[in-house]
Amino acid sequence: MDHTTFNQPLGGNDMPRFGGPATMMRLPAQPTAEGLDVAFVGVPMDIGTSNRAGTRHGPRQIRDESRMLRPFNMATGAAPFAHLQVADVGDVPINTFDLKKSVDIITGFHADILSHGAVPLTLGGDHTLTWPVLRAIRDRHGPVALIHVDAHADINDTMFGETVAHGCPFRRAWEDGCLINDRVFQIGLRGTGYAPDDFDWGRQQGWTVIQAEACWHRSLVPLMAKVRAAIGDAPVYLSFDIDSLDPAFAPGTGTVEPGGLTIWQGLEIVRGCAGLNLVGGDLVEVSPPYDPSGNTALIGANLLYEMLCVLPGVPQGKQVQMGDW
Repeated sequence: MDHTTFNQPLGGNDMPRFGGPATMMRLPAQPTAEGLDVAFVGVPMDIGTSNRAGTRHGPRQIRDESRMLRPFNMATGAAPFAHLQVADVGDVPINTFDLKKSVDIITGFHADILSHGAVPLTLGGDHTLTWPVLRAIRDRHGPVALIHVDAHADINDTMFGETVAHGCPFRRAWEDGCLINDRVFQIGLRGTGYAPDDFDWGRQQGWTVIQAEACWHRSLVPLMAKVRAAIGDAPVYLSFDIDSLDPAFAPGTGTVEPGGLTIWQGLEIVRGCAGLNLVGGDLVEVSPPYDPSGNTALIGANLLYEMLCVLPGVPQGKQVQMGDW
């Protein structure tokens, strides 16, 4: 299809990278997802965090750091803007003084995106947001498979007596019937806990939990082949917490844990989703105040672009092979 029929990121030869619109990849902005295949959407929220705040600034910083992204994926051969209509629909107008109201606002906003047939790719914001997004996804697609990349399982029943927080979204999603239990994969969990149930609760529900130590010094390409085989053609949601990466790579987050995934393992996970029926994704927990360099947000922007590249309808080209060098 003629790529001129689709929105294109504003190129660096048309406008300097430090200029132009402050949208994801300097794409056109529009108020709704009407006519779109994919909508980038921000959730500028940190009122669900339990430690360091700052993720309310994540979407804006991710957009800013996305200015260096170009439309063609040199590694995978994917050219998403030749096949999909993509735009930035702005931020969800959360109630910054009421987390519970914000949850419903997020669900409603994403339901509107989905009503236009668009796939939402969400810029976070703290991880609380994934639960209300999954509610909207469930109402559109039914229960979904889940690939959850994180240092933490986020399956707490409560935090400080509250059931809504960034440590609880996947317990709430499970209770709300959003997940296909035998097709849930949690990758990169690590660190200290209060009890074995911190990681084992998910296993007891039939989820597959792959701790970070099992990933050390290994390519995750074989793991993702197994994930794809297990998920099959079921609709699947990808939730990527930036703290899944080791803080050597991504220090700008609120709940850092040592011993995490590498950037290239993160790329292998996202690229390994090619061929799946992805119906949505998010990149959460970027906290710009803790990384003045902007590199954490830059990594987040690149991972969101990689999610765009593996969506249904985007052909994959020749993968880079070891023999290429």
